[in-house]
Amino acid sequence: MKTMFTALTLLTIMLSKTVSAQQAQQFEDYTIHYSALNSSLISPEVAKAYGIRRSESRALINIAVLKNTNDPLPTAVKAKVTTSGRNLTGQTREIDMREIHEGDDAIYYIGELSVRNMETLDFTVMVTPEGQSKPFTLKFKQQFYTE
Repeated sequence: MKTMFTALTLLTIMLSKTVSAQQAQQFEDYTIHYSALNSSLISPEVAKAYGIRRSESRALINIAVLKNTNDPLPTAVKAKVTTSGRNLTGQTREIDMREIHEGDDAIYYIGELSVRNMETLDFTVMVTPEGQSKPFTLKFKQQFYTE
């Protein structure tokens, strides 16, 4: 199962049509990794394993929260994650995010929403890592192609 979600994460990063060099933002001692892509890019096996609906007109949002420590690798942490997307006409959609655990060393938050061809969404992601009182605000933009 861990291999499947690792594949999902790698696909998310590699296949996103507007990937920047690194889709991550630093907030104090935390790094938040994010991506958005058409859910049709996910393999049927991974989609089935994680209950993701594959479709050209569906987008998948993936968020991972890592705490930077003195160890060589950062530590995945639980967080409260709320996400919304606003299109160019000002319509806002709240995106239900769900937590996925992969053993003790990986925690992801994924959400799905409908998209139209060439629709651009401005995403706002509020992340409050466990043990923190103030949320971090992450903003990014993504255009989707469904045809």
